[in-house]
Amino acid sequence: MDDSTRSVLHEVMEQQTLSIAKAGIICQLNARTSVLAAANPCESQWNTNKTIIENIQLPHTLLSRFDLIFLLLDPQSDVFDRKLARHLVSLYYRSQEEEEDEMLDRTILRDYLAYAKENIRPQLTEEASQSLVQTYVDMRAVGSGKGQVSAYPRQLESLIRLSEAHAKMRFSQKVEVEDVQEAYRLHREALKQSAVDPATGKIDIGIITTGYSMSARERRTETTQLLKKLLSGKPKSATLNSQKLFKELKDSASFRITPDMFEESLKDCQDDNLLVIVNKSTIRLS
Repeated sequence: MDDSTRSVLHEVMEQQTLSIAKAGIICQLNARTSVLAAANPCESQWNTNKTIIENIQLPHTLLSRFDLIFLLLDPQSDVFDRKLARHLVSLYYRSQEEEEDEMLDRTILRDYLAYAKENIRPQLTEEASQSLVQTYVDMRAVGSGKGQVSAYPRQLESLIRLSEAHAKMRFSQKVEVEDVQEAYRLHREALKQSAVDPATGKIDIGIITTGYSMSARERRTETTQLLKKLLSGKPKSATLNSQKLFKELKDSASFRITPDMFEESLKDCQDDNLLVIVNKSTIRLS
């Protein structure tokens, strides 16, 4: 996906509007549709040692705008392989018993969804509103003692949309507490798959909202502090080779430092006016 496509999606998914400039006319249209996206991992296979941001290489600013993110992974088990094979075979062959067990015709399902979309306009009840508020407060409280943000207003908006959608599926003009509970269950299950920190195995919503997990941010802080300590022993206004400095930093660290971590720490030091990045291979101390 190129940058121009991503920039269009940002406005559509954040403001629910679409700006169009054509033939000298500039207008802003309302966007009232759902966005369903599918992405393959960049290495053609999911790397469990990387976050979802690193695996599919989509910016967190776009990924965080999706209400639900689910992973379809190959567990490589006999049970899963057998179920998948039966499903694929059933697309070409159906027995009489299987045809009788068919629960819902496709045309009926299409009409069902069309009717719900056009005729059902559910409104939040007082009980559902209180449930949404309490759910959001509970989600925020999860990370309050750990110094991290575990939920944002964007997640609350997602819960509202999912609750309304669930009420539509029930042909209900009111959003009840059960709709809020189901929306929160779907949201929680999606986070269990997409927002797991590979280093700790714990759920960290910061991976989707900021692109970094809590452990990655802590490691970045440690790397920056170690780099500042290393630079303090250098003469002022000295010009240094970044590759040599990277090697010194790796040798002095007790943990693994990647080139990306080094570049991020250099930017942090530059923001603190400790150095100036001249080019990719040269830095100058302030």
